[in-house]
Amino acid sequence: MEITGINSYHIEYEMDAPFEPSWYPGLEQTVHEVQLYEVETDAGISGITSVTGTASRVDSLDLAREYLVGTDPRNVEKRLTDLSSLNAYGPRPWHFEVALWDIKGKEVGKPVHELLGGDSDPIPAYASSGELRTADDRLEWVADRVDEGFEAVKLRFHSDDMADDLAVARAVREAYPDLTVMVDLNMGWSVSHPGGGTWSFDDALSVARELEDIGNIGWLEEPFDQRNYDALARLREKTDIPIAGGEFNNGVHHFREFVDREALDVLQPDVILSSGILKGKLIAGLAEMHGLAFAPHTWNDGIGFAANVQLLACTNPSWCEYPIEPPGWSVQTRDFLLEEPLTAADGAVEPPTDPGLGIDLDWDLVHELAAA
Repeated sequence: MEITGINSYHIEYEMDAPFEPSWYPGLEQTVHEVQLYEVETDAGISGITSVTGTASRVDSLDLAREYLVGTDPRNVEKRLTDLSSLNAYGPRPWHFEVALWDIKGKEVGKPVHELLGGDSDPIPAYASSGELRTADDRLEWVADRVDEGFEAVKLRFHSDDMADDLAVARAVREAYPDLTVMVDLNMGWSVSHPGGGTWSFDDALSVARELEDIGNIGWLEEPFDQRNYDALARLREKTDIPIAGGEFNNGVHHFREFVDREALDVLQPDVILSSGILKGKLIAGLAEMHGLAFAPHTWNDGIGFAANVQLLACTNPSWCEYPIEPPGWSVQTRDFLLEEPLTAADGAVEPPTDPGLGIDLDWDLVHELAAA
């Protein structure tokens, strides 16, 4: 089998309502922007992958064609060598590995997680918010998620005054004493906007101390720049709150640094953004060997979400992140490319069991939006 070509579709999907992501202060997002790739083979089997949001504007198609066309997609280890060469040029290529696994699974009629030794047992999920909201509004959101069966939620901290964020966390704790609460500071990265790396060490330590008092905090995510290993390790020493991160780190070596420097309690690679599936499994093993938690980042479109769920299903994860912030970031907005969205039932996500990634695209909608 050989890869014969890669098709690319740039798609913008109109959201039901504006979405204001906490990690991008000042932005009112009205469309979900996705770059979809279809990797074709001479066996008539195609694999799909995608990148979403800001990352969708980085065009790596010509390089991907140069390195992948004419090669066997089933030999993933050798293709990772090719993708590592592509990575040296700048654009991250890990999403293309997802399409290779989709092809491999479709060829043998099995889902990716089964190829990698996993199973289809439901994975406990936490509901992941994406906006800054008042305490009253956030409590309404939490009530909806608890009614849906979630036993954990993630709040975003990015207000000008951190006291406002802490007030929301306290309100949630008072109303739901047994609910596990994760907190994401989104300070790990900044891509052409003032959204990352803006807190001092004392700021982060102060918040960690307040969260200790609030109690039952699952973790504190991305308090510093993604490669500020020393600050992460120092904070980890001074607080009982687990420290999490890694969603935008590039490659396994960054996660090795997290482990070697004792900088994180929770490793959070994303198969689209930071690792691919095979190296994501390696990172999961690294976490298990060192007694750390493994909880991948999943905030993508439906293809990226499905790919991360396939990884979760063949590892030993702590949680599955379930992005949901209606009305702007609804399940329909997240999974608009899919014939059927990936839903959570009783606070857990069941991995898709159809071959490959286990999902079917709405190709009529893809062609309609790509032509617009």
